[in-house]
Amino acid sequence: MALLAGALVAAAALAVFFLRSDNGGSGEVFLQSASAEGSDPFTASTAKDTGGQATAAPTAPAATGASGTRTVQGSAPGLYGGTQNVSSCDVDRQTGYLTEDQTKARAFASAAGIEPGDVPEYLRGLTPLQLRADTRVTNHGYRSGSATAYQAVLQAGTAVLVDDRGMPRVRCACGNPLGPPVATKGTPEPKGKAWRAYRPGEAIAVVPAGAAMDVMVVYDPRTGQWFERPVGTRGDSDSPTSRPSTGTSPGPAPSSTAPSSPAPSQSSPSPSVSHSSPPPSPSPKAPGPAYGPAARPGARP
Repeated sequence: MALLAGALVAAAALAVFFLRSDNGGSGEVFLQSASAEGSDPFTASTAKDTGGQATAAPTAPAATGASGTRTVQGSAPGLYGGTQNVSSCDVDRQTGYLTEDQTKARAFASAAGIEPGDVPEYLRGLTPLQLRADTRVTNHGYRSGSATAYQAVLQAGTAVLVDDRGMPRVRCACGNPLGPPVATKGTPEPKGKAWRAYRPGEAIAVVPAGAAMDVMVVYDPRTGQWFERPVGTRGDSDSPTSRPSTGTSPGPAPSSTAPSSPAPSQSSPSPSVSHSSPPPSPSPKAPGPAYGPAARPGARP
């Protein structure tokens, strides 16, 4: 009996170790292009305005974070792009997909850290925008009734729903809930097909703004103009604004050793990169935490 008890304890300890190891980052980072649905999506695509924008990489940082990924605060002007008066995501359709399937709603709510009954309100409080830089996230696929967490890089131009701290929370091409990235073991190993302009050293991670925002300052790459989008609106309340005086320095030209791609336009500004400690956790006003209890590992994009 003593030997059996010892074996059970050892097995339990190993299970906890492996779960913690995977949740801490297996070393694999999956590359997801702007329009790709990927495997294990929560819903069909609700993206309406993706890609086709002149993105530019952020300015090179003087230092990196613990995970080797540069960070940009969610309030940085131009962190997100979009087309003025156009929503990048059909929020009503996204809400319908999740509320008509209660099993998916529960899995989504678990990953988003909210109650299942709060899913519609949560989604309607988010803002549809586009990423302007390749961005590291924790993505969550849907498999066998549960949310499954994995590390991913989302391509610039990806349509996302963003909370009032500037954090990407939902990927519109698949309906997956998103959270901040988890440090991987060693050098991240990219999986999947890289897009032409992908450079691992230029991917960013978004950290929450220090306070909830009322509006987001967005760059429209099609016109080269700036506009403000009130948080939780879908483009119908956009208003033009002047180019911000900070956070808009052009990105560097592509490296000669990387795959060839057009050099970014000097008129297409990029968000500034922050190296300060992450700001305090969101207040209750924010839509909710990035994700709740650790999701079951093993998903694939």
